[in-house]
Amino acid sequence: MSGSDNPYNGSFGNQMSATASYGAVSQPAAGGSHIKDTTTANFAKDVLEESRNQPVLVDFWAPWCGPCKQLTPILEKVVNEGQGRVKLVKMNIDDHPSIAGQLGIQSIPAVIAFVNGRPADGFMGAVPESQVRQFVDRLAGPAGADQAAEIEAVLAEAGELLAAGNTNEAGQLYGAIMQADPENAKALAGMAECLIAADQHGEARQMLSELPEELAKDAGIQAILKKLDQIEEARKLGDPIALERELASNPDHHEARLKLAKILNVEGKREEAAEHLLTIMRKDRAFDDDGARRQLLQFFEVWGFKDPATVSARRKLSSILFS
Repeated sequence: MSGSDNPYNGSFGNQMSATASYGAVSQPAAGGSHIKDTTTANFAKDVLEESRNQPVLVDFWAPWCGPCKQLTPILEKVVNEGQGRVKLVKMNIDDHPSIAGQLGIQSIPAVIAFVNGRPADGFMGAVPESQVRQFVDRLAGPAGADQAAEIEAVLAEAGELLAAGNTNEAGQLYGAIMQADPENAKALAGMAECLIAADQHGEARQMLSELPEELAKDAGIQAILKKLDQIEEARKLGDPIALERELASNPDHHEARLKLAKILNVEGKREEAAEHLLTIMRKDRAFDDDGARRQLLQFFEVWGFKDPATVSARRKLSSILFS
């Protein structure tokens, strides 16, 4: 894989899948991108149409209004921190009085929230920041909830792409998540898997070795590190074809079978690897101090509890242990 195809390349962090749009995962635009002024002529576009994408708060104000000067900075702060959960549209009623009149607004500041093209909620007066946040949460849900759900959806798609062998596309999605949430353990583990699939084991280990101590303890991260250890060990175990010949002439050569199982595992042939270890157990539980069982359990840690190979091998393991 060339440098331009490297899923950990920095340029990938700004790319997204062509099949979906991930607004919460991508980086927010500059500070004022969620705030604008509007006019009577633009009200339908700026408020009614835009409210079909997310709630839009309309701040009715005037230059002479003291409480407006207190409320507007609070609104701007909360909306900007929300990174697109809601938008804020400001309307000067001195210049554009007709909309406020149609809505029956008789005193300012007044804030009306529009959802799906219609007024949905509102309040009047210079309320404190805590109340503004509560108001936004009622409209858009608790802060972070939308982004968390969106990230989970992107992680699921990236996992499917990786499983299908689309390493480059999966790496782009993992990179996008890492930009939005740099300490997302699942994205970090997924990116490391992409690097491993691209035969960039050193880069994968370096990335994981630089993580903060608490993050490095994540079970998914630890599983990738163990996978890297297994790959490095397997590279030192010899030629799998020679090991298969040895077993053909001597099926009870358990050490050769154990080595072959380790090699098959890193080649992605999990069922075959497990079967070799189970064969050793059926023939000689005492070999290497029950080493075949211990090795199989290490495979399970890397494969994951729900992996089909884990489920199948664990069932066979149980029949051996408890028969």
